[in-house]
Amino acid sequence: MTARAVRLIVLGKQGSGKGTQCVRVASHYGIPHVSTGDMLRAAVKSASPLGERVKRTMEAGELVSDDIILEVIAARLKEPDAAGNGFVFDGFPRTVGQADRLDAMLLPEAIDAVASLEIPTGVVVARIAGRRTCSSCGRVYSLADPPRAGWTCDTCGGDVVQRDDDTEEAVTRRLALYDAQTAPLIARYRQAGKLVPVDADGTIDEVAGRLVAAIDARLAAGRVRA
Repeated sequence: MTARAVRLIVLGKQGSGKGTQCVRVASHYGIPHVSTGDMLRAAVKSASPLGERVKRTMEAGELVSDDIILEVIAARLKEPDAAGNGFVFDGFPRTVGQADRLDAMLLPEAIDAVASLEIPTGVVVARIAGRRTCSSCGRVYSLADPPRAGWTCDTCGGDVVQRDDDTEEAVTRRLALYDAQTAPLIARYRQAGKLVPVDADGTIDEVAGRLVAAIDARLAAGRVRA
């Protein structure tokens, strides 16, 4: 599809398929997929002064501050593929404060739509609790799609196990924390008329179809109001 200068955010709890759908959205609109995690890793790898600050913070086991996150994002949006061409944010913003600062950074432009992938907690818990990961190479399997020979990785022969943070109890705690932290952000974008709820329970193709249709409807409504 021809690139369109659309500025999007996709929100979704762990296990909602957010990362996968962001890749689909980026391809559909011809815009870069901007992942906070990827940006931080790229900054560290670059060995730039900013990257060194990120590295020291992460090595100290501390949370990367909003100031650093916003600085990394500002640098990313100046790169050729994003400058003036739009983007889809994955993993940012996480707080109302970050959203406010992002709005200021984008002026005179603005976020066009914020898609919220909605999925029942029980479905997500089952998905993640059923996940199994190779302890050597990190390849991910599931109870429904296990390795070919026992719980030995098809790729490297390592042991395939359930991570401690993938147990039902751990996942339930993380999801409750996400809901509490994200509720004010969702409310902010709903009040601004930017929020686009999307049913994320279904196949990858089904959800992608709903997501693009919902974003297109929001973009069309924005053009009519303009």
